[in-house]
Amino acid sequence: MADDLGDEWWENQPTGAGSSPEASDGEGGGRDTEVMQQETVPIPASSKKTKQKKITDVLAKSEPKPGVPEDLQKLMKDYYSSSRSVIELEELNLPVCPKWVKLRRNHTEKKSVLMLIICSSAIRALELIRSMTAFRGDSKVIKLFAKHIKVQEQVELLEKRVVHLGVGTPGRIKELVKQGGLNLNPLKFLVFDWNWRDQKLRRMMDIPEIRKEVFELLEMGVLSLCKSESLKLGLF
Repeated sequence: MADDLGDEWWENQPTGAGSSPEASDGEGGGRDTEVMQQETVPIPASSKKTKQKKITDVLAKSEPKPGVPEDLQKLMKDYYSSSRSVIELEELNLPVCPKWVKLRRNHTEKKSVLMLIICSSAIRALELIRSMTAFRGDSKVIKLFAKHIKVQEQVELLEKRVVHLGVGTPGRIKELVKQGGLNLNPLKFLVFDWNWRDQKLRRMMDIPEIRKEVFELLEMGVLSLCKSESLKLGLF
């Protein structure tokens, strides 16, 4: 009878009572349950790891700057520092051309430019001018194509101020040289927009009239300047 009363007494106790048989199984059973619940509480994501900056965020806040030869030299040395000896790293001091900042600072002649970039069309010339913002820095740029610009207007602009960079088509550049509005002697770099293709997939030298004008321009003093090593040609 005592056993029956004991069973009845345990069954009538409220659920979760600290003296229940389940809670008394093992020493500190209730505390173990509480600790287990605390361990399973999820940790907020913000406390697991700190937010890292993305390179796109950093670049978005930085102003574009003209590249200088030292930028390339530093990147090369950093890249090869673990695989090359000190002597081999010294040999990586390659000449980088052009030293644009120094060249444009020393250029003071009007009716001339330091660099000419020849394109197949006015639209392509405008596209290149927009894309060269970081490279050109505070250099003076002139558009040398026929679309909406008269030859005389370009002649007057070249006479009024010092210009460092000219971008245009071979036909208009040839006409400016012919009229004496553009002097090629101070020119240091002549760059052809060689690899760009139009909607018909033609490069500038694939277009017969453009190719003809390019060679006519070369014969107007460009080839002789190249032979004297005062002018360098480039393909973009």
